[in-house]
Amino acid sequence: MTTPQTSAVTFTPAQLGTQILIGWSGRQTGADEDTAYLLSYSLGDGQDGPVVGREALRNALERAGLQVGGPIQDAAEAPGIQVKLLVQAGQAVLTMPHLKAQYPAPDEWVAAALAQGQVYGMFATAPWPEAVPGQPVSEDQLRAFAANEEVVRTAAHCLLPVRSLG
Repeated sequence: MTTPQTSAVTFTPAQLGTQILIGWSGRQTGADEDTAYLLSYSLGDGQDGPVVGREALRNALERAGLQVGGPIQDAAEAPGIQVKLLVQAGQAVLTMPHLKAQYPAPDEWVAAALAQGQVYGMFATAPWPEAVPGQPVSEDQLRAFAANEEVVRTAAHCLLPVRSLG
């Protein structure tokens, strides 16, 4: 039997930089209903620059029990994963140690998340400085980042159970 290892490397929240959530929903080939996706990324604007920020984010994800560069994890089946997703009143709130981010979710995203009971979360360690809050992101821009081989390979991927109040 093996025991999960947590990173002993220290970092400060200021090194992580601005953390952003962006979501979308869509139907996968052969699926009966839409899947809700949630991408977490950094602008790379941490106090010590994007390289240090990337490593700090990797450490934060590993401390939360996520495997960076590993297989898709299922948080409902892995009690060591310290990531929670609350979906309520058109908002998705992602909480984990050292990070909390909110996403104003459109109705179709909320419907997909509630219908599936889970969201596919991708936690990118690669920064995306071009996707700043308040500026629209086109489908092509999102696809180019979220499907980029390096971004996918260096991210943590996790199925997150949807929680709600009440």
